[in-house]
Amino acid sequence: MCGVLGIACSLGRRIGLNDAQVVAMRDAMAHRGPDGAGLWRSAQGHVALAHRRLAVIEPDPPEHGAQPMTTDDGRFALVYNGELYNDEDLRRELRRAGVVFRTRCDTETVLHALAAWGIGALARFHGMFALGLFDARGQRLLLARDPLGIKPLYYHAAVGDRAQVVFASEIPPILAHPDVPREPDWATLSAYLTTIRTTLGERTLFVGVRAVRPGAFVEFDLARGCQARAGEFWRGARVLPAAEVDDAGAARRVRSAVAESVSAHLRSDVPVCSLLSGGLDSTIIASLVARSSPVDGLRTYAAGHDDGAPDSDLSCARRAAAELGTAHTEAPITRELFLARWPEMVARLGVPLSTPNEVAINEVARRLRADGRVVALSGEGADELFAGYDAIMAAAAEFEAAHAARARGDAAQTAAERAMLHVRAGAWTPPERKADVLAADVWRAAEGDAAMRAMLGAEFLDLAEQAGPHAGAADVHLRYLRRVNLAGLLQRLDTATMLERVEGRTPLADARIAELAESLPVAHKFVPAAPAQTKRCLRIAFAPDLSPWVVARPKASFPLPFQRWLDGAGDALRGSGFAASVFAPGAVEAVAQQTGALWRLAWPMLNLALWGERWWGRGAAWAPAGHRSSSAGVAASDGAGAAGLSSESHVVCSTRTL
Repeated sequence: MCGVLGIACSLGRRIGLNDAQVVAMRDAMAHRGPDGAGLWRSAQGHVALAHRRLAVIEPDPPEHGAQPMTTDDGRFALVYNGELYNDEDLRRELRRAGVVFRTRCDTETVLHALAAWGIGALARFHGMFALGLFDARGQRLLLARDPLGIKPLYYHAAVGDRAQVVFASEIPPILAHPDVPREPDWATLSAYLTTIRTTLGERTLFVGVRAVRPGAFVEFDLARGCQARAGEFWRGARVLPAAEVDDAGAARRVRSAVAESVSAHLRSDVPVCSLLSGGLDSTIIASLVARSSPVDGLRTYAAGHDDGAPDSDLSCARRAAAELGTAHTEAPITRELFLARWPEMVARLGVPLSTPNEVAINEVARRLRADGRVVALSGEGADELFAGYDAIMAAAAEFEAAHAARARGDAAQTAAERAMLHVRAGAWTPPERKADVLAADVWRAAEGDAAMRAMLGAEFLDLAEQAGPHAGAADVHLRYLRRVNLAGLLQRLDTATMLERVEGRTPLADARIAELAESLPVAHKFVPAAPAQTKRCLRIAFAPDLSPWVVARPKASFPLPFQRWLDGAGDALRGSGFAASVFAPGAVEAVAQQTGALWRLAWPMLNLALWGERWWGRGAAWAPAGHRSSSAGVAASDGAGAAGLSSESHVVCSTRTL
């Protein structure tokens, strides 16, 4: 896996940074690509592309996989982060059209496909990817991201006299550019307090820094002042009529598709292992891989807190590994490790953590990398695609039943109400408590979460249209989980593993699996009985292969006792100038005194305090425009100066144990 970076100005201008400065930005992502690096500039000097490479598919000779990669005529230049699982199929089609390949690297397949088919090539790619393509003849820059958002891609675009686009796989390299401001986006910050997601649609926690949406592209016309157009190349599948598929047929189709996906995700020239929790999803993957593994067998890894309970993740993973016959390694998480690794990860990533489980994923990635494992299969995706969350699905069913009994409002209002059902069900900081938690000027700048309500409501409207005429309300609720919840989980997996130079692959979070799952009426996935039946077709499909206890095991998801681990950590809020300027004094003091008891408030507040310290220094204060104090916006604590282009910019902030 890799890290990509690009800077593009409007035609007639030059990017204004020398090679050393661009390389410093690129190498802020050295962890994403320890095996190679490259830099390319356009003849006019207005575009620079850079790349860090993690070798998973080994070209022969190795330099054939070097990026940025260009076509022989020099028209197209590509930086690409991903794996293409239908590489051979696309190559056969391109060869018939006259393309001559020089390498066996899938980067070359992506390059020639885009050169031949344009944006239409994106819908043909089966895999995970984030890419930037420059077309020298058309003077266009294309950014695109895979359908489910497995691989990240961010950008900052400026228009006018200084029109320019800066993009990268992570946010810190973008903020290292001297023309990109480092200012909090208050609406996204407020939304993070509730959702612990670091994006709000396209918005990030930084003003002007955007995320390319899953299954979407953004194209900039460099001949016209970097004018942008955006669109989608993937929208999932419509729900089939209920009469067209029965339980047995659904299970057969799911079994075949999952087996095919797992096989495709094994494409690698380096050792592949599997993360194993002993739950349904990871055990399905491990069982399929174990059957196809070479003589030395499959290695599995589990992370968690070892409390000795027989139903803990570590205990269940140990039992499943013994039944599958895998060589199994454990990565236990202690309070000391958790409290040390958490601020270290925030400092390195430049964004708050989402779930506390990111620490567990990072630790297990560190363990398997030490064992020489570079690719890890993980079970993300099954819960969002096959309805694994019984509580929210039951709450959605109750909501829809109550809503059907009263007069329907307009579609936008209904969509907003449905979205807020999900927000409140998973809220860390309840929306109605925000005015007590945030400083008054910050709450005003966040406009009372109006952006969050509008954006998530628009998601529901779009998903209802996408699902088609045979979809029920439950189908739309499940698609919402795929678009919003799954995107966050995939980001968590990518960042936590890539910090340790490990590629995380998700055979269940795959566009083809998603198309099949979402075409099945929700009754094949969830029945709101007592007890509720979740992931029905997945359980039926693989029941013959797995022990009954695995098939029946409820969802656990890397459980950690972090609530009690937080006791004492809240004192960090008292010394944070950023926290003092963002949060209400009463909220800071309450969380500092009762951190464990108020863990739902403490987790996002402490993460934001660490984030503020990372970018603006421990004593820095921030206030929204029009309210900013004279001490606000002090120099970043990395000591890199205004340009932020120190060659050591990837280790910009000292870390501390909370």
